[in-house]
Amino acid sequence: MVHSYSRHGPTQVGYVPALEDVLVWDMKKGQQLAMWHETGHRAEVTCIERSPQGNVFGIGYADGSIRLWDSGSSSVIATFNGHKKAVTALAFDNEGVRLASGSQDTDLIIWDIVAEAGLYRLRGHRNEVTGIRFLVPHTTPSTSTDSLSSILLTVSKDTLMKVWDLSTQHCMQTVVAHRAEIWSMDVSPDQKYLFTGSNDGDLKAWRIKYEAIADGLRESESGEIDKIIHFTASLPLALHHRVSHVLFHPFQPYFAVQSHERSVEVFRIRTEEEIKKKELRRRKREKEKKEKEKVGSTVTEPKKTSDEGDPKLDEVTLPSLFAPLLVVRASGKIRSFDFGTRDAGKGKSGVQIFVALASNALEVYDIPPPTTSKGETLEATRAYALDLPGHRNNVRTLCLSSDDQVLVSGANGSLKVWNMKTTACIRTMDCGYAICSSFLPGDRHVAVGTKSGEILIYDLASSTLVDSVKAHKATVWSLHVRPDGKVLVSGGADKEVKFWEFQQEAAKSFSLVHARTLKMSDDVLSVRYSPNGKLLAVSLLDATVKIFYQDSLKFFLSLYGHKLPVSCMDISDDSKLIVTGSSDKNVKIWGLDFGDCHKSIFAHEEGVTQVFFEKRSHYFWTVGRDRLLKYWDGDKFENIQKLDGHHSEIWALAVSNHGNFVVTGSHDKSIRIWEKLDEPLFLEEEREREIENVFERGLVDSLNHDEPGGEINGQLSAEVTTVAKQTTETLVAGERIMEALDLADGELKALREFEEQKARESDAVNLQPPPRNPVLAALDLQSEAYVLRVVEKVPSTALHDALLVLPFTKVISLMYYLNVWAQMGWNVTLVARIVFFLLRVHHHQIVANKLMRTSLIPMRNHLRGALQQEKDIVGYNLAALQYMRQKHEAEGIASFLGQDLEGNEAHELAREGKKRKRVSIRL
Repeated sequence: MVHSYSRHGPTQVGYVPALEDVLVWDMKKGQQLAMWHETGHRAEVTCIERSPQGNVFGIGYADGSIRLWDSGSSSVIATFNGHKKAVTALAFDNEGVRLASGSQDTDLIIWDIVAEAGLYRLRGHRNEVTGIRFLVPHTTPSTSTDSLSSILLTVSKDTLMKVWDLSTQHCMQTVVAHRAEIWSMDVSPDQKYLFTGSNDGDLKAWRIKYEAIADGLRESESGEIDKIIHFTASLPLALHHRVSHVLFHPFQPYFAVQSHERSVEVFRIRTEEEIKKKELRRRKREKEKKEKEKVGSTVTEPKKTSDEGDPKLDEVTLPSLFAPLLVVRASGKIRSFDFGTRDAGKGKSGVQIFVALASNALEVYDIPPPTTSKGETLEATRAYALDLPGHRNNVRTLCLSSDDQVLVSGANGSLKVWNMKTTACIRTMDCGYAICSSFLPGDRHVAVGTKSGEILIYDLASSTLVDSVKAHKATVWSLHVRPDGKVLVSGGADKEVKFWEFQQEAAKSFSLVHARTLKMSDDVLSVRYSPNGKLLAVSLLDATVKIFYQDSLKFFLSLYGHKLPVSCMDISDDSKLIVTGSSDKNVKIWGLDFGDCHKSIFAHEEGVTQVFFEKRSHYFWTVGRDRLLKYWDGDKFENIQKLDGHHSEIWALAVSNHGNFVVTGSHDKSIRIWEKLDEPLFLEEEREREIENVFERGLVDSLNHDEPGGEINGQLSAEVTTVAKQTTETLVAGERIMEALDLADGELKALREFEEQKARESDAVNLQPPPRNPVLAALDLQSEAYVLRVVEKVPSTALHDALLVLPFTKVISLMYYLNVWAQMGWNVTLVARIVFFLLRVHHHQIVANKLMRTSLIPMRNHLRGALQQEKDIVGYNLAALQYMRQKHEAEGIASFLGQDLEGNEAHELAREGKKRKRVSIRL
């Protein structure tokens, strides 16, 4: 459930991806503070990055989209669509105004956050991009800041590291960094060193030469171009595994590497004084060793100076700069980690590491400060752990109480009890590998069948294991309580069906007593009583279902027709229908009177895992390994509804006894509740919606496949291309613009014909004007204002893609309205953006069309005047803000000195205060 990079907030807050959502946890209290969820969006979160602004987070998703979230309001600020595959890397620049994203489609995209638009797409990598960093050194002169802040570093699984110049939009240097795939990269806070980690466990350090960036790519005397990235050394690691994550602490001298599934190795960055002291001690020891050797040897050797052959003191080697501190060993496989962004308890610890585990748990470790004693070994201590909410493994079984108030879910190692009203976990109990479960009569106890063949009885009130019975020699696949509540039947992989009676004792509150056994010819996969209590259905591994009379266990019917084993089945409330689901992807509906097959339905793309009837009806629900939940009509044999939301196979299903909701449990460790609404459902509309979705997906894929700047004959046609990706939203926005243009053009045409007729006829006073369009009349808008209103409603990030949908005839029509908007001064910024984009895209057609000249010349004049007016307003506002800042500084200095200074004197002091001065204060 936890997937990618995790971030600490200022008050022990962790931001953790959870499937398609992002959860905000207070790690100290173990409470969930917020959940970032966008309705209708179901793609999985793949990476998360925090902006320098603090309250803005960039979230990348598996469908290639990027959303900017505001942590204060838990809302989406902007949505970017440009990648075709999952986003794998994100990086903000130093000011937080640009965002760079890398994806599995090997592309890099630079986004302008302020304008909410994609600037350009960079192509050069041949595999998934795994790391992105902006280069902005802290100690740079103001004259070269602009050029240096436009440098981007990227690494990919194609073993290459690239340096990009964003000002000229080209690759400056390509380095074959490793022999294996590069999985991670990070830059030191002082921007001097760069570390890359590969799949073969190699961690390399690189030095960044900023002089080469400032001077440009110049050739040396030997004819070689000066390189920006220089290999320095390889850093030895304690464990030689894949380096999946490399991270520097933002402001503390610490550096962490994840080179093993369960551990993170932490290094401490030494200061120059410590390195010099260590080097002097080393030389002193070498000198003493040489003197001892001279005393013991009889051969006279020529004298050497003390510094001969030794490195200089000012030369710092990389292994001496990064000293191994400790290894953080987590309780499970680590998916990602992050440093805390603040000091975690200044008195007791300096640094904290936040670890997200693959088992859906979170842990925070305190890293102790380094000690001077040699014998003491440092160990990281676990400060907080968040492992109670949610399951650690895939959810295999679900069961609901008779009043639908309590839900019990089972997985490997844990059994959890949930309150259905608050959806909160109220009990957690240890158990084996749970396969099936069932509430016992009275809803006070739960029976759980395990993989080891045991049946466990739990008391929910006291959260204790009441009884444990070794029921079968192999896995218990199914449990079911007889409708009269007196017998529990179990089916196992040992080819036996066993019947258990409930016994209430004084010492033990509840226990099972074995009553009888029914031996079968093959493994039993599912057992089910009919609601009238007369029949018992048993499904076997040989793909058949046997029906017995439950009192005498006499054979009644055999249902055969499935090609693979029947994994699940259920009987309707009136005991007339039995529905079976199999691994052959089919669901069959049988009659219990004669055992005839009413219908065989190809239900899922993968095997069917669970099937349940709704109470008092012939409607039933099915789930499968294709991640879908489907609702069926057992009488008409129709699919009523198809629901998708899970990100992995669905193993468990529970249907409400009152028919209000359905609960599903999946391999993605999540439990989802699907509520039934009061809105009527029309099957024709559902079929039409499914057909439209398929058509739109095919249309979008075809449009994106023919994108300009793609691959031609296996080679990239351009290193830099525009950012364009058609989605369903952009197609709908383009259609709305075309509809608005048609409506406005029709209105203007009717008015024009009326004016011409009025001019031709002498008796023009009696002519009635044409009736207005109902839409324009209802909104009380003119044609030009209505088109502008429709265009303004298109999201800024989707505007360019929506304009690409327009045919050239509509572009000519839109040019007329753009001229009117510029003349009226309506939303000049939007008008200029649309005009420049259309001129760039349709340049050849516009130049070839002579009719466009008549509309472009007045548009140029109107747009220049409107933009000049906007420029004057911005300049006036800037001057006013500068004056207000100077006035604020002057008032602050005057109030600090406690004097009534003149304005000029205060300004003089403000200017002097900007210069650094040393002042000696005596008390």
